[in-house]
Amino acid sequence: MNSSPLPTPISTAAYPKEFQQLLREKTENFAGRKFVFSAISDFLDSHSRGYFTIVGTPGCGKSSILAQYVTAHPRSIYYNAGVEGKNRAEDFLASVCTQLIDKYLAANGETSEILKLKSQLQNLESDDGSWFLSLLLQQISDKLADRQKLIIVIDSVDAIARTSQPPSSNLFYLPRYLGDRTYFILARRPFLREKSGLLIETPSQTLDLRDYPAQNREDALNYIQKYLSTAPDLTQPEFCQQLATVSENNFMYLSQMLPAINENSHPDANLGESSLFPELPPGLAAYYQNHWLRMRGDGLSAIELSVLNVLVQSTTGLSVSAISNIIDRDEYEVEKVLDNWIEFLNKQEIRGEICYSLYHDSFREWLGKKSILE
Repeated sequence: MNSSPLPTPISTAAYPKEFQQLLREKTENFAGRKFVFSAISDFLDSHSRGYFTIVGTPGCGKSSILAQYVTAHPRSIYYNAGVEGKNRAEDFLASVCTQLIDKYLAANGETSEILKLKSQLQNLESDDGSWFLSLLLQQISDKLADRQKLIIVIDSVDAIARTSQPPSSNLFYLPRYLGDRTYFILARRPFLREKSGLLIETPSQTLDLRDYPAQNREDALNYIQKYLSTAPDLTQPEFCQQLATVSENNFMYLSQMLPAINENSHPDANLGESSLFPELPPGLAAYYQNHWLRMRGDGLSAIELSVLNVLVQSTTGLSVSAISNIIDRDEYEVEKVLDNWIEFLNKQEIRGEICYSLYHDSFREWLGKKSILE
């Protein structure tokens, strides 16, 4: 199985209907990301089995990368936990196990064994799904041709509702051990390793998109140029470079801002703090609102509100000790708050200290303009 994307027409018919529109949207105007596909290919070629995880802040292109991968490899199994109503373990097991049966075990027609497996699947309790998924994976692994690989792609792993399964179990009951030529490719937002939700004893590798600033910049520029190719006035190198800088190489930001820019056609507009428009495009504002709801949870405590206010007011990263001094609270309490919000933060070393900031300046500005922090 070729493990790098192929220049084939976009086809989503091989995947469940609930994911087909998303796959089409995520592969539209796709550009670059060759370094990610090369890393996946190298992992598949150098390991007989394993888990490969792509990590990145919100909007950095993880979903599009996986969508591009599976549309180029229709024999892959695909699931997206970020789709509404698809973040529970029982939904995952039903979808993935059905795809496994249909794509691999039922290739030569519906036998009595296939019908028996589908009947078992329909009557499974969610906590029984672990053994059933492992059984299917092993059956398929045993029947794979010499150079064939079984690849299961799962997007938005961080979106799972953990209450849908016992806390001691792996996310989505993912198997701890894998058979030969069986691979999982996952994507998720930043997380604390001790809170990964996965206990596995098989080869694994993590690719953090934040570790590739030059490649991300190049891909963002390619994306901008490709989108604006029909608007010559907007493809001036200076404008594209400026927009890439303001976007912070964030593809969700670009996917929402570019249509508005193209429609208004202001190549000489100021892309600074106020952006091109007084209000963010509705799609981007809704995206940030979702972030805010996840950060807020059932309500902010006093220390959470204090930490968030500091993050909103700061245009640079701050260390735990700096934040604790500003709000006059214990460093341990501050660190605990930051850990809970790690998926929405940039974590970087500045002058020998680990510093934190909100993951995108546009999100920081959006929070600052809202009355939610008062």
